[in-house]
Amino acid sequence: KSAVPKVLHTIAGLPMVAHVVRAAEAAGSGDLALVIGHGADEMRKATQKFAPKAETFVQDKRLGTAHAVLTARDAISKGYDDILVMFGDTPLIDPEVLTAARLKLAEGAAVVVVGFRTSNPSGYGRLIEKDGKLIAIREEKDCTDEEKKITFCNGGLMAVAGKHALKLLEQVGNNNAKGEYYL
Repeated sequence: KSAVPKVLHTIAGLPMVAHVVRAAEAAGSGDLALVIGHGADEMRKATQKFAPKAETFVQDKRLGTAHAVLTARDAISKGYDDILVMFGDTPLIDPEVLTAARLKLAEGAAVVVVGFRTSNPSGYGRLIEKDGKLIAIREEKDCTDEEKKITFCNGGLMAVAGKHALKLLEQVGNNNAKGEYYL
């Protein structure tokens, strides 16, 4: 527990979120929109050091990841080609993964979800497939016993085609155990 927002803790000389921003920039991202919550003033001050041109949006109520992204509606509505959705607490994200996700969008995908396989999926959201296609992302609390056996997990990174982003985000419901709007 710390009074400092988690994403501002220093790793390898930089705030955790600065590594995420650098990865996005290395993957060719242009404009940045940062959604912040806890410690908004401290976050704004800190981000000026490593992302001075980033727009910041405050998520006052924590109603889920889709709600967080929609907090940046003004940025999304500018009509960008692609939108990367990343969490500030994933400092080890490889820019090559981001580039690969953006390439899939360029090839026509509306959404790209990055996942991983693990022998111990406990605690992770599951990526549910049918015939090789992703049909759902289910948080562990909402998984059936059968779905809990799935070892393909949500890595938390998404890329969304800009032209589809708002329409898709506005369709996200909150019919789940926590009543949140999950991506």
